Amino acid sequence: MNDNKLTCHLCHHACQMLDGDTGFCRSRGNRGGRLASLSYGLLTSVALDPIEKKPLYHFYPGSRILSVGSFGCNLACPFCQNYSISQAGETDLCYEDEGAGLRVYRLPPEELVELALDTRERHGNIGVAFTYNEPLMNYEYVRDCARLLKEAGMKVVLVTNGTLSTGPFAKLLPLVDALNIDLKGFTPEFYQWVRGDFELVRTNIRAAHEAGCHVEVTTLVIPGHNDSPEEMEREAEWLASLSPEIPLHLSRYFPRFHLHEPATPVETLVRLQGIAEKHLRYVHLGNV
Repeated sequence: MNDNKLTCHLCHHACQMLDGDTGFCRSRGNRGGRLASLSYGLLTSVALDPIEKKPLYHFYPGSRILSVGSFGCNLACPFCQNYSISQAGETDLCYEDEGAGLRVYRLPPEELVELALDTRERHGNIGVAFTYNEPLMNYEYVRDCARLLKEAGMKVVLVTNGTLSTGPFAKLLPLVDALNIDLKGFTPEFYQWVRGDFELVRTNIRAAHEAGCHVEVTTLVIPGHNDSPEEMEREAEWLASLSPEIPLHLSRYFPRFHLHEPATPVETLVRLQGIAEKHLRYVHLGNV
């Protein structure tokens, strides 16, 4: 652009950045006139998790999957449970054991695949889940790792808020086996609150389903924000219009980060589960 600005088109924010600027997600920026992935190969979290923790209840149940996260996110959820990494940027990092800050480890794609294969041999790991922060803001790393993982016969899983631009999302889907996508609320107003894009996430849920990926959906139910019976009815009806076989996870909110409302009553979740089950075959409760 003019004035030495770059525009990042990876998500709905379309951040315009001068040299040295960092985008809304804190993981992409203009460095020397080039768009740079600031989180490429940098991991803050590595764990061998039960697949159900993603949560994926209908994709290789009972298995374990190597789960990795980096830093940054393109939403601003005031209730984020992983805000220490999702809201972090370059200036918050320390490498390995050097200095204070958010500890990150360099793990190039080839080394991540080696680790995945090693944990397959020793622990029955089925692949890699990109999770914890918003993995799709580390798009190039996820793409490069996914290609190598597929070549090695391992599964690729995304746990994502689903607000990636449709072009990059479509290019990535052939490399992905399963996704859990957050459908954070079912109104444009809720998505304005978290700085997201309601239509974009619905478009991507549909695209992932139509591409033949295994898709499960999670909604964190927050009192006074997205817990009305009418909203749940509309959400479940819409998901069922794609397929009544899509599993929906209704997760219990607890106070986190900037949001201090009391935790969601379990009775609320049970009531919403009953509404959703009129349309969907699988409705699971989480954090209860």
